[in-house]
Amino acid sequence: MSHYFINDPNLKHSRKQIVFRFLGVDYRFVSDKGVFSKDHVDTGTMLMLTQLSKRNLSGNFLDLGCGYGVIGIVIKSLFGHLTVVASDINKRAIELTKENVHHHGLDVDVVESDGFAALDVTFDTIAINPPIKIGKVKMYDLFAQAAEHLKKGGSFYLVIRKDQGAPSALKYLKTIFDEVVIIHRKKGFWIISCEKT
Repeated sequence: MSHYFINDPNLKHSRKQIVFRFLGVDYRFVSDKGVFSKDHVDTGTMLMLTQLSKRNLSGNFLDLGCGYGVIGIVIKSLFGHLTVVASDINKRAIELTKENVHHHGLDVDVVESDGFAALDVTFDTIAINPPIKIGKVKMYDLFAQAAEHLKKGGSFYLVIRKDQGAPSALKYLKTIFDEVVIIHRKKGFWIISCEKT
């Protein structure tokens, strides 16, 4: 079975265009089979973007597990001064993100990386809609890596459904970050902010 966090070169293409309206602006994304939420921008990502848009973001920003690039592209369009990196383990996701970045005319660095393996810098902000299906051990390891790659004073944001392990994830995050807060709850989704002081 193919998952969006696994490279499957034999997976057939089924490209489609998605139009996503956010804060009065229409964004157009090309999607395909083999990437997360290929048919529409998912609710978790939308809720995450709403919360991020209200923050005073500065410095450099990582869209971790970027899929076809929604978070990185929207954030760069809202906060033009940010240095934005979008990364994913999935080669197809990387190709789609590069295409979508080019379409929007934005300067976003797109990096193929297994977690932080190809990312040797630290970030002011990291955001993730985590791949739940990789399992708790691997997902928590990704959270720990995020903590290590966050600058002092930086923030890590994630969105996770309550019924997909949000309470236990919150408990774990409190062991690796200095301050952990649920900043928003809606439709079963929790948006969690983690600070490194």
